[in-house]
This record gives sequence, C-alpha cells and structure tokens, in this order.
Amino acid sequence: MTKIMILGAHGAMAQLLTQRLLDETDVTLTLFLRNADRLNKLAANPRVTLVDGDVHDTAVVAKAMADADIIYSNLGGADLDVQTQSVVDAMKETGKQRLIYISSLGAHHEVPGKFGEWNEQMIGAYLPAFRRTSELVEKSGVTYTEIRPAWLTDNDEVAYEVTTLADGFKGTEVSRQSVADFALKVIADPSTYQNASVGLDKPGTDGDKPSWY
Repeated sequence: MTKIMILGAHGAMAQLLTQRLLDETDVTLTLFLRNADRLNKLAANPRVTLVDGDVHDTAVVAKAMADADIIYSNLGGADLDVQTQSVVDAMKETGKQRLIYISSLGAHHEVPGKFGEWNEQMIGAYLPAFRRTSELVEKSGVTYTEIRPAWLTDNDEVAYEVTTLADGFKGTEVSRQSVADFALKVIADPSTYQNASVGLDKPGTDGDKPSWY
C-alpha cells in the first residue's frame, strides 16, 4: 500500500488533496503540520497518522517520513527555501526520492507581459524564496515535480491546462480543486512529470490580472 506524506497538511489545497486521496484511493497518509489538533476530524481514520511538528526540525521531519513513498509539500512563506531545505535533507537522510511540491507562478521569471509585471508587483516580496527553492530542489538529486499554479480561486470546478517552462505561463487563475486534481494524478502515477516544473491555469483566463482584481 502506497504511503504519502503531506507537509503543511492544514493548507486548503492539502486538505482537498487529502480528502480525495481518502475517497478515491487506498493510500495511507502521514499528515505533518503545526498544531495537529486542527485536523482532529481525521484522527480516527485508520489510514491517517497526524504528526504535530515544525518543518524546520529536520530530525522530526525525517522520523515522520520514515515509511513514506511519496512526499507532497504544501509549504509556503518567505522562508520557503529554508523549510524545503529541511525537507530535502530529511529525504536524503531517509533515502526518499519522490517529491511533489507547490511553488508559485513567477518562480522562474516565466510569466510574460503585463500579467507578469502585475504579478511581480503583487507577490515580488515572496518570489525570491520560491526561486531559491526551485534552484535547491533542482540541484538536490531528488526526483521532483514543481507545481506553479496561477492565482488561486475557491471555485467548485476542476478545469485546468498544464504548461511547461518552455511554453511560458498561460492564464491568470486556477481553482484549488484543479491543483489538487493534478497532484492526485501525479501521486497516482509518480513516473509522470519527473524533474519537471509545470504551470497550471484555467484555459481562457488570459489577461493583465485575475478577474476579481
């Protein structure tokens, strides 16, 4: 039975992914987060192990991922690179290889035109950490899939297209459910999108900024 570790498990996309994995697969889950009692609703599920921990503590992360086959990271923040370095170090310590992680559009300076300029203005303070994260993961030797979603919505829909760095970035927005759907597909077949950075957007949402701005 495949064992999945989800880091940052209280995040909205992580919770969507968790529910779909429980509903649609037979995997077992290790859910790693601070204040694990926030997910107490899952504590009684025999396929779920809740781990209360700080991702900066590599030893704690390594202990929690000891039985995992695939690591999914929903981490974020201005020190994302520091957090991710701890995860990569734990993976090397425990001999884990497969990492799927959430990044950001703009992490590779790949967003063109006025939307790219707007995106830099809006989240430019956070992008350096995402860029350092992309670089360190690429050099780490782990097998990774970097997911760069467009601006996120809570729309009740799964509607997205996948782009590569060579394609540039398309669209301005995408639903969290769409991102969870893509992650689910990669977890189901981890031989796909290996050592790849992919953009996710809802087709037809091209513009200078997301629709709600």
